Amino acid sequence: MRAWQVDRRKRTRHLIELGGLVVKAGLVNLTGGDRAMIYGALLWMAEKLQSNRSEQARALRAAKGAQAFAGVGDPEGTDPIVPAAARKSVGKPWEDQ
Repeated sequence: MRAWQVDRRKRTRHLIELGGLVVKAGLVNLTGGDRAMIYGALLWMAEKLQSNRSEQARALRAAKGAQAFAGVGDPEGTDPIVPAAARKSVGKPWEDQ
């Protein structure tokens, strides 16, 4: 297999995993699959991550995501969407602000 094919497959897998996160977060059900609404939510998140409080937003969202992953229940660590670091227990969550 050529290098560009391997790279393309890696990219495709990565994009599929990211789409799986949209489903896992419940956004598809909550929005009725409305792509404009999902995209708008993602743009809102990008604005928060580019704001002057980006570090706080990153820490908050990373902690919430790690907690959600920990609650999913993947004891064997076989879910490719769940990063290894998220399988470990997390400390006290930050409060939403």
